[in-house]
Amino acid sequence: MFRRQIMNTKTLAEKYTVPAPRYTSYPTVPYWENDAFSAAAWKESVVNSFIAMDSTEGISVYIHLPFCESLCTYCGCNTRITRNHGVEEPYMQTLWKEWEMYLALLPSRPQIRELHLGGGTPTFFSPGNLAKLVKGILDRADIHPAAEFSFEAHPGNTTHAHLDQLHALGFKRLSFGIQDFDPLVQLTINRVQSYEEVELATNDARAAGYTSINYDLIYGLPMQTMAGLTETIAAVLKLRPDRIAFYSYAHVPWVKPGQRSYTEKDLPEGEFKHQLYEAGRELLKAGGYLEIGMDHFTLPTDSLFEAEAKGTLHRNFMGYTEQYSRLMIGLGVSAISDSWTGFAQNVKKVEEYTALVNSGELPVFKGHLLNAEDLIVRQHILNIMCKGETSWTSYSEFSVLAEGMERMRVLEADGLVVLDGNSVRVTTAGKRFLRNICMALDLRLWRKAPATQLFSISG
Repeated sequence: MFRRQIMNTKTLAEKYTVPAPRYTSYPTVPYWENDAFSAAAWKESVVNSFIAMDSTEGISVYIHLPFCESLCTYCGCNTRITRNHGVEEPYMQTLWKEWEMYLALLPSRPQIRELHLGGGTPTFFSPGNLAKLVKGILDRADIHPAAEFSFEAHPGNTTHAHLDQLHALGFKRLSFGIQDFDPLVQLTINRVQSYEEVELATNDARAAGYTSINYDLIYGLPMQTMAGLTETIAAVLKLRPDRIAFYSYAHVPWVKPGQRSYTEKDLPEGEFKHQLYEAGRELLKAGGYLEIGMDHFTLPTDSLFEAEAKGTLHRNFMGYTEQYSRLMIGLGVSAISDSWTGFAQNVKKVEEYTALVNSGELPVFKGHLLNAEDLIVRQHILNIMCKGETSWTSYSEFSVLAEGMERMRVLEADGLVVLDGNSVRVTTAGKRFLRNICMALDLRLWRKAPATQLFSISG
């Protein structure tokens, strides 16, 4: 009998629960070669990427709106906590100026295929200002015939006006941050919202014409229990969102000091955390949701499921999407841009961001230009994350991947992958461990293993 038939899920979880990236990029941010990066090189990368696109492709635009009225202590995003809504107008003006700088680089008017508002809390902004902001972006671009516009929303402050005004501008998708309905968990992470609030916001969104609603859920949160998570998922199944992102909590207090409001003793870790994941996964599947890529579940009617079935699923800094674009421009503090051959991240403080943009400089402060080896590894990691398999035909590709393929032997012995000459296929058991499988190919991680922990423990 093969070892893969012997090793059970619990044993695999114990073995493969290690700090690991989520692979929304390759190389991952800690391994970017910032010394070789410059704003001038980044601009050239953007122009070359735009020229290389075919006429049907279009670009993606991500806008980071960092403001929140209160701090959710579990959150790992770049935020600015304030109740002063006077910050909205100046920040919008700065975003438009940054957009103008990118437009000045491009040889022709861009066509936007994907637009996403993230945060922070985008619905911190008034409905009128959000509509004004988006119009200021769209007025200088064309809209792709297959465009998808989406935004992240807080159930507690998303109004009819937010929904109506953004829908009128082409937004059809939104994502509500739910995390957990357990009152003790909500109190601990300072994210209090009732089932009734979420139900009302969901029903309002559907009535306004939104065709895809996502809920973010997190397992591994402080004070989380099996009973609480089970009740949360039962409540979610009643509301029937089109998509569910079921994430592992990332405990990185050395990066996010707000997480020090509780301790590691409050966290469900090790085997219990894995039990939470397995229970949640099975409940979602029993409720009619299909597992997509890593951490995502959809109804069979959702376009993300259709994209995976057709082999067109894509992954970028915004997560999984059915919209492929070679060029993604990130606007706002901490936003990350991707030209396929390069990455760039904006500065993380609002004041510095504003000063740089007002002085006529792109506000990027670090990045990475991919070499030939990076591009090969990036494509194969993307294939595994989106298609569950990858293959190669040339010796040049094999020579780059050979080191990682040796590491794959252990994964094959544990039944997570099937290796067949010039291909890797993820097994059903392996879908739970996509991060570990991709790590085997991550040349930069293995060549420069950090002395300190950079990533959270995977779920």
